[in-house]
Amino acid sequence: MTAPQGPLAGIRVIEMAGLGPAPFCGMLLADMGAEVIRVDRIGDADLGLKRDPRFDIVSRGKRSAAIDVKSAAGRDAVLRLVARADVLIEGFRPGVMERLGLGPDTCLAVNPRLVFGRITGWGQDGPLAHAAGHDLNYIALVGALDAIGDAADRPPVAPLNLVGDFGGGSMYLAFGIASALVERASSGRGQVIDAAIVDGVTHLLAGVHGQVAGGSWQAERGEHVLGGAAPWNTVYATADGRYVSICAIEQRFYAELLRRLGLDPTTLPDRMDRAQWPALRERFAAIFASRTQAEWRERLEGSDACFAPVLGVREVAGHPHVQARGLLQAVGGIPQPAVAPRLDRTPGAIHGECIARPGQHTDAVLADWGFDAEEIAALRAGGVAA
Repeated sequence: MTAPQGPLAGIRVIEMAGLGPAPFCGMLLADMGAEVIRVDRIGDADLGLKRDPRFDIVSRGKRSAAIDVKSAAGRDAVLRLVARADVLIEGFRPGVMERLGLGPDTCLAVNPRLVFGRITGWGQDGPLAHAAGHDLNYIALVGALDAIGDAADRPPVAPLNLVGDFGGGSMYLAFGIASALVERASSGRGQVIDAAIVDGVTHLLAGVHGQVAGGSWQAERGEHVLGGAAPWNTVYATADGRYVSICAIEQRFYAELLRRLGLDPTTLPDRMDRAQWPALRERFAAIFASRTQAEWRERLEGSDACFAPVLGVREVAGHPHVQARGLLQAVGGIPQPAVAPRLDRTPGAIHGECIARPGQHTDAVLADWGFDAEEIAALRAGGVAA
């Protein structure tokens, strides 16, 4: 693993091993130079030998220590790590860390400067706080899912887990951690972050709520301009069964689209007349179906017609813009996303090829964080560390 670089170099993070948004937040912090230690459960150390960690990209740049946090000795070991940490991330249901003896009150008593980041779906309180749930449930409850899809008489479309887990979850937790670290520089005190996915996705819908309040939001799925209802802001099939996206929202971009399609605007209906949208969409659909995706790329890509081909994930690496920007990097032979966002003076980096198996660095982590050889040996002998 290369020496950390980036704006968070020198920041020490403990990530309690879990799934989804918490590990992705840990990756964001590691990419920006933080030293991230993933505390894995003892059982996961055995599982780690049965799976290939190279493809667990959200674990890149982290080291792993396997500790039995349910034992008193394991809890005490984690608290010793907490005493030296700047940040702790956990993604368990409310109350789990408290039952382990590792709740915010305990950890902040050991280290008052600690930023204790908690991420859940429903939040730390409220009637659903202790209920099970996943990404789709969270975005459904707060109105995001209902708006995604092409028609009111067809079901909503799940946007992978990008909107909930990562957009409304990981990104907001990372922003909260960065904000708390900035505030700590003046106050000298840490604090607890309650990052709930329902909170984050509701926040992402700020513009939509404004339109609802102002009466400009179309209530039915598939009727809003941004939802693909407008014929000049949607997706069309091409002659080879592929797709292209058009997003010519502003008038000048729409005019450029018509020019490149060879359409005389005087022969077309008013583009803002919703009653004419089906006819206009049919006209555009016939035109785009007359050429292949590659032919439309040659004609439209790079222009102000607001065009992009719809590419599969396996195709992305071959696109010239992706290559020029270095959006994907091969690390250890595995293509993976480059660090984002880009800072010009203290850029982050993918730190080496290390994607750790559970427990791979237990001894080294404990030694680096203040445990002597006898203490490490005792933890191993007692089955507390693996």
